[in-house]
Amino acid sequence: MAQPPVPLKTTPLNAIHRRLGAKMIDFGGWDLPVQYASLLEEHHAVRQRVGLFDVSHMGEIEIRGKEASSLVNYVTTNDASRLHIGQIQYSGLLYEHGGFVDDILVHKVADDDYFLCVNASNQDKDYEHIHSHNQFEAIVENAGSRYAQLAVQGPRALDTLQKLTAVPLAPIRYYRFVDGMVDGARVRIARTGYTGEDGFEIYVPPGDAPCIWDDILAAGAEFGIKPCGLGARNTLRLEAAMALYDHEIHASITPWEANLGWIVKMDKGNFVGREALAHQKDRGVTRRLVGFEMAGRGIGRDGYEVCIDGLGTGWVTSGGPSPTLNKNIGLCYLPCAHAEAGGPIQIMVRGQAVDAVTVPIPFYKRKR
Repeated sequence: MAQPPVPLKTTPLNAIHRRLGAKMIDFGGWDLPVQYASLLEEHHAVRQRVGLFDVSHMGEIEIRGKEASSLVNYVTTNDASRLHIGQIQYSGLLYEHGGFVDDILVHKVADDDYFLCVNASNQDKDYEHIHSHNQFEAIVENAGSRYAQLAVQGPRALDTLQKLTAVPLAPIRYYRFVDGMVDGARVRIARTGYTGEDGFEIYVPPGDAPCIWDDILAAGAEFGIKPCGLGARNTLRLEAAMALYDHEIHASITPWEANLGWIVKMDKGNFVGREALAHQKDRGVTRRLVGFEMAGRGIGRDGYEVCIDGLGTGWVTSGGPSPTLNKNIGLCYLPCAHAEAGGPIQIMVRGQAVDAVTVPIPFYKRKR
């Protein structure tokens, strides 16, 4: 007998998205907006003005206790001991064989209190992974149900959000956070961004999310704010060459291969996956993530085969049109011998080899 379908998870803003006429999709078991009126309008709003995203599907894990720092440092690749209170660190969770469990953001709340933002579909897996390695005096809590998350992104993000809070936003440096009040609710305000633009992520109690969403749209009206969906989030992060789990990184990819060696601190002491990474570094990496632009007519979509001189050598991890650059771009894995910029490759598009060329990444970098 067939099992009934599992109902999709919803964020506290689901009714608002539907009221706004958003096109909804199943994204990793979540009912989320992929776009509202126009993906292109949403993309350009973030690059030129300001956009608002519901990213409440993202997960949160809290680690507290006397040895919280030791646990965080053991399960992540970066060196959490270098963090100051109020600082954020991009890091990785790895399996013993060196592949990614997930990429995460580590926030240091206090010496004995860490707040992790993890990818939506990985929250339970990440929690179990961390919990399984917890041999320290620390408590790990799967805390996602206590948070909704809104992302205000773009050159006018600060001007928009500042209307709703007495917290001075300008002094918050990149990859820093503060706790305070926004629109009458106690929240956490971070400044990281997954779009290549300036912006803020607001971690809010789920019950306060609808009111704050509406008030942010009202505050940003004079700047031309747009509600934005997953479609624009993807084109924006692709232009900035930011990794997406299950595309650029997954259990079979290591940080060395993904150009993420900078988040690995081999000198900090032992951590999960360190031995495998050391062996791979000694042997030498055989493949690497690179950017490409299409030279012929066609789009290199996710999963398409990449060929060199007619032989299949790699695959596209992410690809599509770049609204900002007006080019068709993408990321792919290639053997290291062919991973330098300027090399000719072919992307197999619906059975046809289409010319492309490897290029430096990121494709787009904002002027600071």
